[in-house]
Amino acid sequence: MAFDERVLEEAQDTRNPLLERLRFLGIFYTNLDEFFMIRVSGLKDQASVGVGVRSFDGLSPRSQLTRIASRLRPILAAAHEVFADVLVPELAEQGVEIRHYADLDKRERARWDRFFEQKVAPVLTPLAVGPTQPFPWISNLSLNAAVLVRAPDGEQRMARVKIPPIIPRLVRMDDEEDETSAIRFLPLEELLAANLDKLFPGMQVAEPWLFRVTRDADVEILDDEADDLLKMVEQQVRQRRFGAAVRLEVQVGMPAGLRETLRKALDLEPMDVYEVSGTMAAQDLAPLWQLDLPELKFGKFTPRMPPQASGDLFKAIRQDDILLHHPFDSFQPVVDLLFQAARDPAVQAIKVTLYRTSGDSPIIQALMEACERGKQVAAVVELKARFDEENNVAWAKRLEEAGVHVVYGMTGLKVHCKLALIVRSEGDELRRYVHIGTGNYNPHTAKVYTDIGLMTANPYVCADVADVFNELTGFALPTGHRRLLVAPRHMSDRLIERIRRETENARRGRPARVILKCNAITEQEVIRELYAASREGVTVDLLVRGTCCLLPGQKDLSENIQVRSVVGRFLEHSRVYWFENDGDPEVFIGSADLMDRNLHHRIEVLVPIEDPDWKAWLFDTLLDGYLRDNARTRVMQPDGTYVRLFEDDAEDRGFDVQAAFLAGR
Repeated sequence: MAFDERVLEEAQDTRNPLLERLRFLGIFYTNLDEFFMIRVSGLKDQASVGVGVRSFDGLSPRSQLTRIASRLRPILAAAHEVFADVLVPELAEQGVEIRHYADLDKRERARWDRFFEQKVAPVLTPLAVGPTQPFPWISNLSLNAAVLVRAPDGEQRMARVKIPPIIPRLVRMDDEEDETSAIRFLPLEELLAANLDKLFPGMQVAEPWLFRVTRDADVEILDDEADDLLKMVEQQVRQRRFGAAVRLEVQVGMPAGLRETLRKALDLEPMDVYEVSGTMAAQDLAPLWQLDLPELKFGKFTPRMPPQASGDLFKAIRQDDILLHHPFDSFQPVVDLLFQAARDPAVQAIKVTLYRTSGDSPIIQALMEACERGKQVAAVVELKARFDEENNVAWAKRLEEAGVHVVYGMTGLKVHCKLALIVRSEGDELRRYVHIGTGNYNPHTAKVYTDIGLMTANPYVCADVADVFNELTGFALPTGHRRLLVAPRHMSDRLIERIRRETENARRGRPARVILKCNAITEQEVIRELYAASREGVTVDLLVRGTCCLLPGQKDLSENIQVRSVVGRFLEHSRVYWFENDGDPEVFIGSADLMDRNLHHRIEVLVPIEDPDWKAWLFDTLLDGYLRDNARTRVMQPDGTYVRLFEDDAEDRGFDVQAAFLAGR
């Protein structure tokens, strides 16, 4: 929730272009939906069966639910305010108007009433509630209108009409081809409300009220009990839409009786009901921030193509390691590497892990082409990647049909590491090349997430990656690794060893420092070791985008720890772990956050960066840049709250690390 507040601040930040502020608001609401579907639903499950185990901050599941509801209401009020009172009026000033049906003249109403009859009414299915008509199923995240309908004999029933998702939520009113006209939209729900009487002829129709339901979407896939994991995942994904309700959003002012009818029908408690003033489900208003108005968006940029990452990539990688920093460096070299491997007669085999990928993925195309050309191709497709299960099932089937050897992850563990291994015949030997990344093999997210990828032919790293694939696709259990830190077997232990080494160096008066950049820090043992390091004088800098369960600045505990969070144009996603090591620094990149699930319940990989130039770049440019940022940084206070370094009225715009990377600095 604290992270989502920081996203909301970006929507409030007048330094951001107008449509980008609207996009941040959409991200805020989307994050909140997922928070309820996964986190809140889990707490409600625990509370419903009387789980008495308290969290490590002493809260029962019910106490946590109560605090969430209490804390969230003022945040939602601020979000609704920024949309209705700030962004919508500013959009109107820029010629983008959201019109209200009540403000249309007679001619305009007649035009859009015809549109409703021709385009909307045919796809609507009004559902009344009565003795022979039970309360209808309300699908997850759908927008609905509840209305009381009275018959001539006085009988009254509640009816529900679903706002059809196949019709744009904002109906474009102007001529899209006329660039000189204002851009005008009409909310579909207002058009529906004005024409409800046509759905209930002969009845008296009261004022409709909007509502929206969020359901439990935390699919539990017990792969250790599944004879066929593919079928099991398909079945569980279909069941997701039937999860229990966890939140009810209602239009402010909804009559108490109607509100109670909905709440009880959905088996929710009063604290699960949230009133929404103004536009409900603002994240559905994508047509607004997708408008082709470049002056209201961040300036376009072309990712750099590093000179060493073009041409013959195998030759380039043999000469030197290549480190790519996305989205500032293009993701194309990763795609090119796989296509070169697919088309190179000397390449014998390709192996890749796929956690999330895009719908039109060139990675998939490269793998299928390689298979067609007679290569040995293996893909480890993680079917249990949350909210991507259905997409991954489809890709797994397509890959299998093309002849790729597909493995569906591992029993009891998610495969979250980002690995590609290429085996190439060169003279009398076989040489291996690998790519190890912090982000998914997804060209689309590579344009909006900050990630790092390493291309190397280092024989020790390549041998380790080969061992990981043998474990994933075969029945192998490597006793150790030469360079990689691999979870769940020993990554946690190896990281803790390095923190303890810094602690011991500090005791002996030697240089001691730890810099950790990741998405979350929640693993207890890691936190305890960082506290111990701080007590001995180790300087600890934590760059944590999202959740951090460590409190900095606590007397005699964490006075040497600083926690910073950068939220900006791009989603911070790279993981970099740096240890001073008495003047001989060690630095790792990879897929793992410092969370229990990553360190103990997933296959994760961290790889050391050994090239002196890249090691220096990671410290002097990347990490130092994030530690110097004062434009997009929030600093955690000893009480767990965050304070922005940038003041809105400051003349100095500060140092924006993401902007600096865009500028090539």
